[in-house]
Amino acid sequence: MNLFCPSLTQYTRRPTVEVRVGAVRLGGDNPIRLQSMTNTDTNDTGASAAQVVRIVRAGGEIVRLTTQGRREAQNLAEIKQALAGQGFGSVPLVADVHFNPAVALEAAATADKVRINPGNWGDDMDRFRELLARCRRRGVALRIGVNHGSLSPRMMERYGDTPEGMVASAMEFLRVCREEKFDQVVLSMKSSNVRVMVYAYRMLVAAMDAEGMRYPLHLGVTEAGDAGDGRIKSAVGIGTLLADGIGDTIRVSLTEAPEREIAVARKLASYFSLRNQHAPIDPVPDASVYSPYAYRRRPSVAVGRVGGDHVPLIASELTADEHAAIAEGRIVVLDTASRNGVADQRAQLLRMAAAGDTRPVILRRRYKETDLETLQVKAAADLGALLVDGFGDGIWIDNEGPVAQADIDALALGILQAARVRMSKTEYIACPGCGRTLYDLQSTLRKIRAYTGHLKGLKIGVMGCIVNGPGEMADADYGYVGAGPGRITLYRGREVVERNIPEAEALDRLVALIRRDGRWQER
Repeated sequence: MNLFCPSLTQYTRRPTVEVRVGAVRLGGDNPIRLQSMTNTDTNDTGASAAQVVRIVRAGGEIVRLTTQGRREAQNLAEIKQALAGQGFGSVPLVADVHFNPAVALEAAATADKVRINPGNWGDDMDRFRELLARCRRRGVALRIGVNHGSLSPRMMERYGDTPEGMVASAMEFLRVCREEKFDQVVLSMKSSNVRVMVYAYRMLVAAMDAEGMRYPLHLGVTEAGDAGDGRIKSAVGIGTLLADGIGDTIRVSLTEAPEREIAVARKLASYFSLRNQHAPIDPVPDASVYSPYAYRRRPSVAVGRVGGDHVPLIASELTADEHAAIAEGRIVVLDTASRNGVADQRAQLLRMAAAGDTRPVILRRRYKETDLETLQVKAAADLGALLVDGFGDGIWIDNEGPVAQADIDALALGILQAARVRMSKTEYIACPGCGRTLYDLQSTLRKIRAYTGHLKGLKIGVMGCIVNGPGEMADADYGYVGAGPGRITLYRGREVVERNIPEAEALDRLVALIRRDGRWQER
């Protein structure tokens, strides 16, 4: 099997070329860089500059702004000038471009990095080569940002909406970069579905390795939502990749003030910064049962409600009989004290598989955290990485600290849901907002959550504009998408149900739609 990392037991950071984004360098021997994105109107110079400053003061190193048109791309120069006047002139600014190649060419004249999405760029490779030439002249970096749900029609026809299609799209553009000898490229493979996101990044690394490419990677779970759910979902996806040395810069996408993303990103990056100092882990004799590119649950016998076809449990749900089965060894509680706990527990599980041991396994991790957010980040990164790979019939989180047991239980259930192994509540696929957003995302998400938070297992997309929806909420059962100022379009999956309805009526109509479909549950 062609693996995405050189070893399943020995942590090494994936080697990459160094990319210069203004005054900041990423990849190579540089630390993992932290990013965020403004949610202001890019034409509003003062508001945008002020938000960039808040992001930087929180610890952000690179800031992205939406440039949906030429006017926004040109105004980056004004924002840079305003930042310089406040002593922040060296902050790298990234232009986020969708649909219009002409805007990307314009942005290359002012931005430190230009982000394009191959899915809505089109097949005009001559125009892409022109963009590379412009970027080379000014020393501008490029991010090729592929998003699940927004692949080109040609890629959709060939691959469907799959990680394979995402990788094929990225590689097509990367080969042109190599032909043009342009190496200042960063890649991203984002999805709101953590499994899709993880598999796409791993497949991309394997594909690049096969062709001798070493471009750095920008990690993120798109439309992760807010509060604990957004933090847990982001940590599962980003942490799974960081655990194997993949990732050079990260953005935690939260439907909150952009500067609040940085603290979460910093906790994730710092948690993995010393991972290479772990004690040796014995090599795995046979990794053929490992499935890193598609979900396959580890087979196990059922003992009580643990293992077999049962959904994974959390520790507080275990019965006295199941605790007795643990004491007797019929259920394995897999613990680790390794600094590289993900690799250690994965190796133990692979050894069990090689020996034909099908006892159910509960994954246990121990922490000493004083605040909930740090515990969320660490536990989600540690346990989510194994659950995404099909390991674990339950999880057990211990914490020596003042975090309430109810919060620990909610965290455990959140990790299971983020890994898509057990749906216990409503999931919100909510974008963080940007200058394209057409309504107040944060307050709207809170209202929708208040009305629908009891709908177990339902997925609802809350998207600021048509750029991020419906494609990037591809997994959602229902969608609430900004269609214009004060106007909302409602979706069932990817089907438009009601278009351009008044925002004041949209929430009631969403509830009515769910009721009509027979998916409403009374509290």
